[in-house]
Amino acid sequence: MDLNEYQEAIVKFDMNGDIRNIDKIDFAFLDKVLGLSGESGEVADKVKKIIRDQEGRIRKEDKLALSKELGDVLWYVATTARYLGLSLTDVAGTNLSKLESRLERGKISGQVIIDENFDCRRSSESPS
Repeated sequence: MDLNEYQEAIVKFDMNGDIRNIDKIDFAFLDKVLGLSGESGEVADKVKKIIRDQEGRIRKEDKLALSKELGDVLWYVATTARYLGLSLTDVAGTNLSKLESRLERGKISGQVIIDENFDCRRSSESPS
């Protein structure tokens, strides 16, 4: 299934109906944006608990739980985009172009490493 097929398939789960291409923020749109924020927070909360309770070790069941939460995030992203009249393919393409531009301009830098004391450094830096 491609992104646009997914976006169309999930319309039936939106209790507000098949809303497309809004030109003013209303309650239905706000509900989706706040839902996106909430579901993103649930992903972050699960990761926090993996760090806190499991010393950062990700188990199979954690991956399954995160997959479910990421699916909820995807639903809200797809629905929010539909309300704005945007296809997920277009959103993904625009994002890819933005990232490629940042990379070409040297605006994407190295990986951040977090040690067991949660001290952070860039991968290009020596440990202190």
